[in-house]
Amino acid sequence: MAPSEAGRECRGVPGPKSDMSHDHSSPVDHDSEGNLRAAFALNLGFTILEIVGGLWTNSIAILTDAVHDAGDAASLGLAWYFERVSAREGTTRHTYGFVRYRLLGGLITGLVLIVGLGFVLWHAIQRFVDPEPVNAPGMMALAVLGVAFNGAAVLRVRKGGSLTERVVSWHLLEDTLGWLAVLIGAGVMALIDLPVIDPILSIGISLFVLWNVGRNLTKVMRVFLQSSPDSFDAGEFRGRLAALPKVLSFHHLHVWSLDGERHVLTVHVVMAPDAERDEILQLKREVRAALDNDDFEHVTVDVELQGEDCSAEGQ
Repeated sequence: MAPSEAGRECRGVPGPKSDMSHDHSSPVDHDSEGNLRAAFALNLGFTILEIVGGLWTNSIAILTDAVHDAGDAASLGLAWYFERVSAREGTTRHTYGFVRYRLLGGLITGLVLIVGLGFVLWHAIQRFVDPEPVNAPGMMALAVLGVAFNGAAVLRVRKGGSLTERVVSWHLLEDTLGWLAVLIGAGVMALIDLPVIDPILSIGISLFVLWNVGRNLTKVMRVFLQSSPDSFDAGEFRGRLAALPKVLSFHHLHVWSLDGERHVLTVHVVMAPDAERDEILQLKREVRAALDNDDFEHVTVDVELQGEDCSAEGQ
């Protein structure tokens, strides 16, 4: 087989799934969009109710949390918007589509939550140092509504599997646990004059949620920085690739993720000069088989015969 037939200068030979999909548009994830939309609506509705309730109970703590929840609603709205944008089809400028935009929702939501948690911690520490009397019965009533609204939103969003939904779920869980703490604390304070309970619970919950949000934001940043997916075992893949018939070497092996769920792999493989077309196609099938346990949407294998000059060398 002549080199011109095998493919000059890194030309890939299409296999069953070579480049594995020429349509790089993002599938519309209606469930994810619907989950975020529902979470946004519930959060916004309760923020308005919380402002009214804070004025009614004359509770600075509740009014402060209302401001926090207003920021939450804004970040959830952005997450919902970016989820819609991520479903747009690819263009000549955005050849992979807009799927990475959904990561912006998770990033912004996580950063807003960290700022909000810092504000809540600062306020809780002040309350711990200088406890103030509260309207316990009124706080209990609002806490029941807070747990109901935010709990419903958590249950809706936790059904999803995207990184944005994971960050948002912790965002909403922080609110739910916060109101649960208010409910428990207000119940105790209704029986015992011990206002320091409220800031103690708030500090503990804030630190717990902050740790989990940090873990999810780390995953988001890894995707932004194009790190290899955690599920990809580079050593095992290299071993399987090197063991394939007539494979002499390979280079430019790059693996990254579009959004934490859909992954991309490209590799240049050098084969023996007598490699036939069927053997090249079999190589591509073997590469795909080595990735069947992972969510790889785009796989590109460029094949060159020994002695050919790879035009991508040095990139």
